[in-house]
Amino acid sequence: MLGCLLVGIEIHTGIRTLRLKVKAEGYAWLNAATIEVNQVWNFANETSHKAARPFAGFGKWLSAFDLDKLTAGAAPYFEHIGSETIQRVNAAFATARKEAKKPKLRWRVSKGSKRSLGWVPFKAAQLKLKGKCLRFSGKAFRVFEKERLEGVGWKSGCFAQDAVRDWWLCVPVEFAVAQMPAPKLDVGIDLGLKTTAATRWG
Repeated sequence: MLGCLLVGIEIHTGIRTLRLKVKAEGYAWLNAATIEVNQVWNFANETSHKAARPFAGFGKWLSAFDLDKLTAGAAPYFEHIGSETIQRVNAAFATARKEAKKPKLRWRVSKGSKRSLGWVPFKAAQLKLKGKCLRFSGKAFRVFEKERLEGVGWKSGCFAQDAVRDWWLCVPVEFAVAQMPAPKLDVGIDLGLKTTAATRWG
């Protein structure tokens, strides 16, 4: 019976981001790590600005690959983040700068009343599930609702801080989506729609 019901159903995969709250014992480490992330971001910001508007010659718009070459070998000088996180920061900076179409973005501030909300990006391979904890960059973290990560594959994500200074694990995961065909060949379309059209059964 189940086999009959599945005839004509197409299975696709989608991506959604899980947002899991980090337990408080990991906050101090993440607060220190985000200072190092800010240093990488600000270096990329200053270096890209100088390259785009040099004192002489033609300017160059630095890519994430260019920034990776300039920051190669920097990981040993940081206590918390590694080369993969540095590369993720460079990629995020290059993308943000391209979208903003500006030679320079805002600085990330580490201290004071105007400090930036914490952000520590990572590649998928950096985050590992170990027993009751998650391990990232040599540090063990505990999160609420950890069971939501069991048995799923995730992609590159980040630790992010909210306005009340709590930390969250934000990780994109794949999930299956069943797409059933419409039972009728006739489809009505609302001409007012510009980007989305949905079939209506019945």
